[in-house]
Amino acid sequence: MRELIVAVDDDERRVVWSVVGGSMTHHNASAQVFCDAKGLTKVVWIADLLPDEAAGAVGAMMEQGMAVMKQTLDRLAAERQSQSA
Repeated sequence: MRELIVAVDDDERRVVWSVVGGSMTHHNASAQVFCDAKGLTKVVWIADLLPDEAAGAVGAMMEQGMAVMKQTLDRLAAERQSQSA
């Protein structure tokens, strides 16, 4: 399997990709970053895939990916905060 980047929209802070090859017959995913009025950041990651039986494995990979994203963003925020103090 490999991931093919479908679209990158810097203004919307959104990336869309698809898995090609491998055992999946369909895979489209997107991730988008949103900030609220308080400056808090939220990442929304959506995946649509077939066969349905792949959902468990893909879900586990997404959970792991989200944990790494959170650790990285928390570290960068702490570094930025310490630099401005």
